Amino acid sequence: MTAEGETAGGEALVGGMVNTGAVFRHGGLVERPAPRTARALHAHLLALEGHGFDAAPRPIRLTADGREQLTFIPGDVALPPFPHWVMTDTALRSVGSLLRRLHDASSGIAVDARVDWPRSMGDPAGGTMLCHNDVCPENVVFRDGRAAALIDFDLAAPGRAVWDVAMTARYWIPMLDPTSAAALHPMGLDAPTRLRTLADGYGLSPQERAELPGVIEQATASCRAFVADRVADGDPVYIRALSEQGGWRRWDRIQEWLAAHHEEFTTALSN
Repeated sequence: MTAEGETAGGEALVGGMVNTGAVFRHGGLVERPAPRTARALHAHLLALEGHGFDAAPRPIRLTADGREQLTFIPGDVALPPFPHWVMTDTALRSVGSLLRRLHDASSGIAVDARVDWPRSMGDPAGGTMLCHNDVCPENVVFRDGRAAALIDFDLAAPGRAVWDVAMTARYWIPMLDPTSAAALHPMGLDAPTRLRTLADGYGLSPQERAELPGVIEQATASCRAFVADRVADGDPVYIRALSEQGGWRRWDRIQEWLAAHHEEFTTALSN
């Protein structure tokens, strides 16, 4: 998130849809609404640090009024409409590399099976590694044009590495039809080439590269279901966003575009 201004409660940070107006910086700390899995997430973040991954906030404490405090990570965070600097090949490759570092550390940390992890954006196949599941531009801190840290682990859940890469690809390629992509992203982005760049930056295996286009389609369907659930629950943020983005026809168009270009993405990843 980026700073918006000083208030009595600290420096307001903006970015993202869910916690708008509820995240504040107090010097070296960020205070925000705590997710329901906060205790387990805090333990995981501390374990990541113990496994050498220092590119995530360090949890400090939970407050009595249902908020959490974490260390503030300095740097640049891109907000929509996304500027050119965050969509360069260098930036994209660095996002893949950072996600791989996260997964390498997470793979050595046992997932607490007693926790009711969020299922809405999680891998339907499950897994033994905690995935971030929301590596969008608003959740990546950059320094000098390269991804330096990940924030907002609220949607973290057990899953496969290829699922987390697929979710990341949706935002960063982006895996959207040209009309949808033009709303928030610079013009002229070559999706097949960028998908290959992300896979290279991550170091995706040949088997995972073969799986990735199909997993992206599956992840897109999960994201659509997530939005549908929020709209059905009467969430005003998602109702407004759906209306402003063209309704369900936009989701139909995205899914049709992904299916039509499946083989092109498969070829780009295998060359």
